[in-house]
Amino acid sequence: MNPDQQYQQYAQPPGMPPLMPANSAKRHHPWGLIISLILFILLFLAATGFGLWAFTGRQQYKNDSDKISAKAVEAAIQQEDSKKDNEFTEKEKNPLKSYQGPETYGSLDISYPKTWAAYIIQTDRATIPVDGYLHPNYVPGVGSGTAYALRVQVTSQSYEQEMKQFEGKVKAGKVTVSAYAPKNVSGVSGSRVDGEINTGQKDSMVVLPLRDKTIKISTESQEFVKDFDTIILANLKFVP
Repeated sequence: MNPDQQYQQYAQPPGMPPLMPANSAKRHHPWGLIISLILFILLFLAATGFGLWAFTGRQQYKNDSDKISAKAVEAAIQQEDSKKDNEFTEKEKNPLKSYQGPETYGSLDISYPKTWAAYIIQTDRATIPVDGYLHPNYVPGVGSGTAYALRVQVTSQSYEQEMKQFEGKVKAGKVTVSAYAPKNVSGVSGSRVDGEINTGQKDSMVVLPLRDKTIKISTESQEFVKDFDTIILANLKFVP
């Protein structure tokens, strides 16, 4: 038996597969380690990507939240400034001014904000013996197309004649008419007309009988309806 046969006999038990040569073992590649490394890299990249996505989303949310908060703060400041402006405007209206009409035409007493200007014509030779225009700061020209804060008129027509002019507008649905009684004048009842009295405007007018004449008081803009109700009409006085 040669030396090689003798080594094979003692090194390899019977029935076992032949031993691999040493140079074959050196050529074996560690695939498990390579696959594990690849999986680790993929998981690392995925985790990094998720982290970046979450961070970006959080920053976007923060930016949007900051913008919303800034807008809310700005709106609150504007609202507070507007409230203060309105309060100042209301305070500036007092003490009220007063217009006293001639006794011949009922001693008409109109109170209005001191921040308003008045232009009132009084004559005995017209169908409108008292014709007044009132507006904040100054009175624009009669032909300016201004919707005046207040119009005051005493007309030579009777109450019934004045109310007839609204019949067509009521039927057309342009105005509504309701009963009105001035709280400071007893025994007098008239009407309130709301709607498009003048073309293209939303007016509110109170029409009251004054013996054989008529008192007409109106605002030609919805902007001044509150003043019309709480100042003008609330303080209106005359002798029937």
